[in-house]
Amino acid sequence: MGIKRTICLILYYLIGRHLPSSQSPYSFGAKKMRYVLCKEIFRKIGKNVNIEHGTYFGSGSEIEIGDNSGLGINSRVSGPLKIGKDVMMGPEIIIYTSNHKIDDINIPMIQQGETPKEMVEIEDDVWIGARAIILPGIKIGRGSVVGAGAVVTKDVPSYAIVGGNPARIIRYRK
Repeated sequence: MGIKRTICLILYYLIGRHLPSSQSPYSFGAKKMRYVLCKEIFRKIGKNVNIEHGTYFGSGSEIEIGDNSGLGINSRVSGPLKIGKDVMMGPEIIIYTSNHKIDDINIPMIQQGETPKEMVEIEDDVWIGARAIILPGIKIGRGSVVGAGAVVTKDVPSYAIVGGNPARIIRYRK
């Protein structure tokens, strides 16, 4: 990890993460400051990206995010994660890319470690509602809507509207 990236990561978690939300009347350039820091942290970041107040993304080194997209207030994401263009995310989104191993009943689960990381991909023009949870290896198709509170356990087809726990297709936008 380069020194510039390390400094930006430290500054993000000490200061940037705690600055006011971007829509706050007293944000004082918080959106811009978080963007500048994340530009050095993420693998790839597009134009006009909004990383909101309280967002946690670990080291951020395996995260790509496209133009006009954002991570909502108090979201918690991890990489490998690829987010397309024009993606809206509500507050408190959780995106997991690994899980706990539970296969061996002779070893306590806490000692079994984690599964290998699986890429989560969110294509262009997607809206993810507040408090949605997306599990490892999921692909969310272009133009989809994930309802608030949905737990996404399977891939979401393009232009589908999904909701519930586990998330299921409610209808299609087309």
